[in-house]
Amino acid sequence: MKPILSQPLRLADLPQRKATQVRLVPDEGQLEALADRMEVDAVRKLRFEGWLTPGPGRGWTFEGHLGATVVQPCRVTTEPVTTRIEEDVNRRWVADYVPPSGDEIEMGEEDDEIEPLPATLDMGDLLEEALMLAIPPYPRVEGAEEIDLSAAPDGAAPLDDETAKPFAGLAALKARLEGEDD
Repeated sequence: MKPILSQPLRLADLPQRKATQVRLVPDEGQLEALADRMEVDAVRKLRFEGWLTPGPGRGWTFEGHLGATVVQPCRVTTEPVTTRIEEDVNRRWVADYVPPSGDEIEMGEEDDEIEPLPATLDMGDLLEEALMLAIPPYPRVEGAEEIDLSAAPDGAAPLDDETAKPFAGLAALKARLEGEDD
């Protein structure tokens, strides 16, 4: 899917010895389109800026900042919640990237910032990814209490964490059957 604020940068065309400034500020129509794509009520302000720098080696590094104001419904009351987002965005593209493999992979803090080096970077993609990750998944207005979503038929006790375990009853049955065999 093409980013709403597409800004493709062909790396071979960029200066190889100095940083390139990146700055994306959407207009009103693009803000509305971003709100639709992010599934929020509104994106009121958005600024994405930083520096794309060659290196290390044949790779590239982006160090920047995302500032945005997002409005979305409270997950408890559905009242609008306005959130100010201020996030640093760092990415590194590596020429000879080899993804980690194996059964158990431990990732360091920086490992989620490393990606394979493409011929063209679209900074709009990076903006949308950073914004999606920064939007709160369960916003709540101040003072909103948790909702109790338990339900049960009349006269029955609602399920709790202990009784909802699907194999708890099987373990008890197995223990009882093994006790009968003795």
